Amino acid sequence: MQRSKSEIYLHFVWGTWRRQSILTPGIERAVFRCIDMECRRMKCDVLAIGGMPDHVHLVLKVPAMVSAAGVMQHVKGTSSTFGRDHCGERRTFGWQDHYGVFSFSGGEKKRIIAYVLNQKTHH
Repeated sequence: MQRSKSEIYLHFVWGTWRRQSILTPGIERAVFRCIDMECRRMKCDVLAIGGMPDHVHLVLKVPAMVSAAGVMQHVKGTSSTFGRDHCGERRTFGWQDHYGVFSFSGGEKKRIIAYVLNQKTHH
């Protein structure tokens, strides 16, 4: 029996609530780790997470049965609850309602991962 094959790469970008600079060095790592764990729970391969104090970039390889909207619903929901409960940012931690998502080919993978991991030098 043959198997289906899919290679779906997505680059997500979303901002903090009111673009506040809440992803400080003290909590960024913990929030990114939470995002990573939620993506892995959804069977997504996390290729890169990066960003600035007011926004996040996330690069994933997703299984065919996972939608971009589903990823964002779970990732933003879980990480905003985590941020409020565990990072001492209870009143201010949150994400904007909207996000951007862009698909790309495997041939662009290295370039996009480098861009995301080097966010601090780009800004």
